Amino acid sequence: MNWDQHGLLSGPQPLWWQIAERLRREIEFGGFKPGDILPSEATLNKTFGVSRTTARTALDKLEQEGLITRRAGKGSMVLPPPHVVQPLNQMSSFAEDMRRRGFTAGYATLAVRMTAPPPEAAGALGLAENVKTLLVSRLLSADGLAVAVSHSWLAPALFGHHPIPTVEELNSGSLYVWLEQRCGCRITGARETISAGIADGDLSRSLAIARGTAVLIARRLCHDSRQQPVEFAAISYRADRYSFTIDLVRS
Repeated sequence: MNWDQHGLLSGPQPLWWQIAERLRREIEFGGFKPGDILPSEATLNKTFGVSRTTARTALDKLEQEGLITRRAGKGSMVLPPPHVVQPLNQMSSFAEDMRRRGFTAGYATLAVRMTAPPPEAAGALGLAENVKTLLVSRLLSADGLAVAVSHSWLAPALFGHHPIPTVEELNSGSLYVWLEQRCGCRITGARETISAGIADGDLSRSLAIARGTAVLIARRLCHDSRQQPVEFAAISYRADRYSFTIDLVRS
């Protein structure tokens, strides 16, 4: 790995944060693979011209995030990323899926705005052409590592008497819980179709993968207890961190 100091001092963030972020991106993009040993505190000190304390703080941060493990005399080793396996014979929110499998769910809102949905979403929700509805786009993570980007279009009827969610609300937990608590709408079922796709520029940057990488795309139409469409979602998953499974019974 060829390290240099270019760009390290260009931002307002603390030096330890900049070093940790650079190492994190190298791990996520495959520059450092599971089992690899990261540069030592002494190497980071020499490379970036920072103190040993600053270098140690950067490595401490990566260890807290579960990206590395540190052992005396052996250095900082990159850990395998979490791999989520989701059964397809039950419906649950992303937060519920993560909790059942021992991961901590995380959310980062990329967009929340009223907009005319694409034809596929409009048709699924039964909307006329150019009718605007709420788009919620979020980056979903498991134990701090990005696993998916979700784009959700919600039925306009949900917001006739309710304000749209804030970024803070969307970053704090499940969209399904918010719909139930704030709008009185409980999602009771869905039809989901899973296919293969290719990451474009925006998706590759969000998921920290190379452009053109294969991804899994789940398209989900959710309904309430009256069988009325509530949400159409398109969720793109990192195929190396997320997979689906289903139990089959021969008739």
